[in-house]
Amino acid sequence: MGNLALVTGASSGIGLELARLHAQTGGDLILIARRADKLAAIKLELEDAYSVKVETYAADLTQLGVPRQVFDFVKGQGGEVEVLINNAGIGGHGKFHQRTWSKQESMIDLNIKALCEMTHLFVQDMVKRKHGKILNVASTAGLLPGPLMAVYYATKAFVVSFSQGIAEELRTDGITVTALCPGPVKTEFIAEAELDGVDAFNNAASPVDVARVGYDALQRGKLIVINDWKLALVLNWIRPFLPRWTVLKLSRKLMSKN
Repeated sequence: MGNLALVTGASSGIGLELARLHAQTGGDLILIARRADKLAAIKLELEDAYSVKVETYAADLTQLGVPRQVFDFVKGQGGEVEVLINNAGIGGHGKFHQRTWSKQESMIDLNIKALCEMTHLFVQDMVKRKHGKILNVASTAGLLPGPLMAVYYATKAFVVSFSQGIAEELRTDGITVTALCPGPVKTEFIAEAELDGVDAFNNAASPVDVARVGYDALQRGKLIVINDWKLALVLNWIRPFLPRWTVLKLSRKLMSKN
């Protein structure tokens, strides 16, 4: 398999669009998601449209041992992952104490634990080969505190910090690590995270546009990229000068429902 990319959360949204972009360059793919039927349809679409090889593996990355199973599957296919795209993630709206612990734990397991384990497994061969690219899909949520989505924001803050840390560790090994930090995006995430009625998602970006920004940043080896220049301006140049309680109040207002 040539220029092989592995994409998690590849059955819809940003993950699917990133897979399409990679296929357009002639790169082969291994797609990971929970829905086998969706993966099968995407495999046919991409192979027919771009004459690339696509393998799929239906799995829930929150389950113990699944990242290792994915790794063993890839090795069994004889593949060497050149591009690792950790896109899979879940969210959830509501006050921390009112949401069940099982939902919070699943969020931590997928957004943090699975991402770290997948990275740890696949980066070993990249280091040996002295080349490779990693794209971790974070969020602008990772650059703020998150009342009403406290755990989600915190998981994405972890992803942003983790990505920067290992980027510096791996820099001399010929490996780049990029954190994609989009603002609100129009995907299934809105319904799944119970975000209907949140004003911040009224003008959500297209996953196609966000994926293009992320894929370009991946290829260029950028460290952190935000899809919207206005968001980048606010977060990088205005937010640092605001009082902490002001930031918290504004963040809560953004996540409040009508």
